Order: sequence, then C-alpha cells, then structure tokens
Amino acid sequence: MSKAPGASPLRRIAHLFTKTSLSSTANSTISAATETPSKSKKRARNLQNLVERFKKNCDSDKFRNDCKKEYYNTVRRLANMNRFSLIDDILQHQKKYQEISQEHFVIRLMLYYGFAGMSGHAKKLFDEMPELKCERTVMSFNALLSAYIHSKKFEEVEKLFKELPGKIGIEPNVVSYNTVIKAHCEMKSFASAFSMVDKMEKKGIEPNVITFNTLLDGLYRNGKIADAEKIWGLMEKKNIVPDSWSYNSKMRGLVYENKISKGVELLEEMMSKGFEPNIHSYNALIKGYCNDGNLEQVKKLYGELKNNGLSPNRVTYFRLIYFLCTKDEVEMAAELCKEVIDQWGPSGASLLQRNVIDELVKDSRIEEAVQLVELGKLKFHYNLKFPRSE
Repeated sequence: MSKAPGASPLRRIAHLFTKTSLSSTANSTISAATETPSKSKKRARNLQNLVERFKKNCDSDKFRNDCKKEYYNTVRRLANMNRFSLIDDILQHQKKYQEISQEHFVIRLMLYYGFAGMSGHAKKLFDEMPELKCERTVMSFNALLSAYIHSKKFEEVEKLFKELPGKIGIEPNVVSYNTVIKAHCEMKSFASAFSMVDKMEKKGIEPNVITFNTLLDGLYRNGKIADAEKIWGLMEKKNIVPDSWSYNSKMRGLVYENKISKGVELLEEMMSKGFEPNIHSYNALIKGYCNDGNLEQVKKLYGELKNNGLSPNRVTYFRLIYFLCTKDEVEMAAELCKEVIDQWGPSGASLLQRNVIDELVKDSRIEEAVQLVELGKLKFHYNLKFPRSE
C-alpha cells in the first residue's frame, strides 16, 4: 500500500483505520455474537458464581440492611449484560428473610426491578405483598410507579394510578401525582401533565417545588421556553421558592436557545440567592460553550467546578473528552480518559468506547480517535480499542 511522503505515523494509522473501521457498531454486535463457546461458558459460570456469592452475603443482617449500594451495583451489572433471570434469582432469594414483611425492604426490591427495566416483576411483587404479610401503603404504591418510570414504561404509569388506589384502598399523595406528571413530561404530553396539576389541587393536594421542577425540566428540555417561563410566574404566585433544580432547568433552556451569557448571569443570580451550583449547573454551561466551540470558556468552567470541590460526572467527562478531541487537545482528553477509567474501572472504559471512540469514528474524526487510543496505550496506561472492521 502506498503512503504519502512525510506522513506522520499517526496519519498513516488513521489512513488504514479509515478504510477498515467505519462500521463499528454493527461489527461490535457481530463480535459479541461470535464469542467462542468456551468464552461464553466461562462468562456464564463467572456470573453464576457472582450471584451465589451475593446470595451467601445476604445471610448477613448487616449486608441486607446496610449494603444498598452493593445490591444496586450487582443489579445494574447484570442488567447491562441482559442477565435478567439472574436478577430475578437474587431478588426472589430475599423472600426467605424476615425483612420481606417490612414495607421499606419490599420497596427497595421493587425499585431494583425498576432499575433493571423489569417493571412487570415489580408489579408482581407488589401484588404478593399481602401474602408476604407486608402492608401496602401509599409508599409502596409510589415505589411501584417509580419502578415503571425507571423502566421507561411511562404509558403504564397513569393506568396504574387510575386503577390501583380504589382497588386496594390507598389515597394517592403529592409524590404519586408528581410521578404521574413525570411520566407525562417524559412522553411530552404536557397538556396531560398540566391537567394532573389541576386534579391534585381539586383533591386538596398542593403542588410543591418538585411538581414545578418536573414541569420545568420537561418543558425546557423540549424547547418549550415560553411555557416554562409561565411556570416560573405560577411558582411566584403560589409562593413556591425555586431551588437549584429549578435554576438548572432554566439554564438548560437558555443553552437550548443559545443564550449562554444569560446562562452565566443565571449562575451568578443563583449564587447571590444562596444556592450553590452543582455539577448539573456546570454541565449545562459547558454544553453551551462546547456547542459554541469556545475552548477557552470550556477549560475555564472545568477549572472552576474542580476548584469548587465538585466531581465531574460521566456527562461532564464524555462531553469534554469529545470536544477536546475536536479542538486538537487530545492529550488533555487522554488525561480525562484516564480519570474515568481510574474512577469507574472496566465499565468506564466500556462507556468511553461507546460514547467517545465510536462517536468520533461515526463523525469521521478518525485521526482524533487514533490519537486518543494511542496516547492511552503509550502514556497513560489505559487500553481502549479501535472499532472492529468487517
């Protein structure tokens, strides 16, 4: 194969990469589908061992009651690998313990099912509560609605809200209504969301700041800026004091309209009223400056959030890494990749692969993808991969 005179090693790699790797997503799927039987058996055996160790740990009262993070992480790991039968195995196993008659414990199990997208299993557990000698109150009802939200079964939420309370003698509270409003906002059914606010008021239940924040978030995310501004007026009328979530939603709306300087002013207003900006505040502004191509301001904001003691989350990292690559700041991008992998391990590497490397290739930024992978291997000692060729 001929190569251009004087071409750098990275450019030569990029030239080869351009010809062989543009169908990354399809080929990653092919690679997974063609895993050798021995590797597949080993993976299944390792996961089964994980489940057995977890179930053994559950014999400890302290583990069952204090190690909620371990429950969540195990469920999430199995869900990411589509091992839903193993999740059910773990959660069904909890029925042998005395806590199964305690509502707060069953609520946790229903939410784990929700996080895994297994809303039907959450509903089955809710239905079984009487035979498990566990009282059902509005709290477990709300947990069931939340499980459907987490499972993205938004259309089912209002159906449950209409059918279940009368059947089981539960009176919905403000949390119940807020959850249904969230479902309508996720479906972009804003008229139905506003109608639900009217219904709760007629029932004598006052909307709270979460009610209005849910509406603000949905409206701003979908570019309904004028409607969102009316919500701010309604909050003032009802003496509902905005919080950081309210301001962050508005900031996202200003970024949506490309009014970044107004977003910065809002950040200052927020601080003047005693609200500390959080990572979501900075993420909104960083997105605006990335869209604007303003490298200097992006770096400045990133420095500010670190100086203020905030920890970047995955959204921060992926947006920054991709943007830095587009601005020939690949070394700084590689440093951030190292931070992600140090913090989140193999799952961080997997997410970087999907959200950064594959996206760079998809957008024909082949050389930047090559540089990021090569720098990781040579200088920062992490190992990302080029998407596979056909």
